[in-house]
Amino acid sequence: MLVLLFFAAFFALPLLWLLLAPTRTDYQLATGWPFAFGSLGNVARTWHQLDGFADHLFRRWMENSLVYTFSATAIVLFTAIPGGYGLAFGRFRGRRLVLGTTIVAMTMPVTALVLPTFLELNAVHLLGSALTIVLPFAFFPFGVYLAYLYYATAVPAELLDAARVDGCGEWATFRRVALPLAKPIVALVFFFSFAADWTNFFLPYAVLPGASQYPVEVGLSDMFVGGSKPLLALAALIATAPLAIVYAVSQRWIVRGLVSGARTG
Repeated sequence: MLVLLFFAAFFALPLLWLLLAPTRTDYQLATGWPFAFGSLGNVARTWHQLDGFADHLFRRWMENSLVYTFSATAIVLFTAIPGGYGLAFGRFRGRRLVLGTTIVAMTMPVTALVLPTFLELNAVHLLGSALTIVLPFAFFPFGVYLAYLYYATAVPAELLDAARVDGCGEWATFRRVALPLAKPIVALVFFFSFAADWTNFFLPYAVLPGASQYPVEVGLSDMFVGGSKPLLALAALIATAPLAIVYAVSQRWIVRGLVSGARTG
């Protein structure tokens, strides 16, 4: 219990400071108690400064992040779930090679892939467009592997065989049987893909030419130069809010999916 309390305090105290910092001024943060509450008026003034930063550039960063992340995550859901199903139940030549390649791609550091990705995007003349970010984000081998593990361990093959005996083709078997049972893994893939795309820094920083196209994670780095502490704290909180919302929604769907799967079983 002592060890757990220590680590809880270690991570909770910086978050508490982050929540309280926008309520205070730079001078109060430098001279006062770190966890004191200031005033809501300071929050309003800090928000006006943030919203007016470089002609509403922060809004553009948030919009860019939402477009990039939701577009890529939607593509991931349409490809990763069927891909994992195919690797779990498909019997085709090269299946083990595809599975092994997926695992290798999943374990490679993102920074190692930035240069070849940049060269590939440049070769097809996509640099400077939204597809520069969306297409690399849409390749999510971890989602394919999660779907593969779920189908290989949690869905009995006999259930799918029964659907085939009843006259369902492979696509109908997936759509009517395998996909409804996969609600928990759909929620997990959605959350992990969204989180990975939302927090990705290095790839957008390397391939996007201008600040107006940056996602918020990259844009925040520009604010560190000369930005006040309350301003940066409020920007970080707002940038984290969509991720927290998606986490809460995903958790609810995971529980619902588990219950429906148990009833189906």
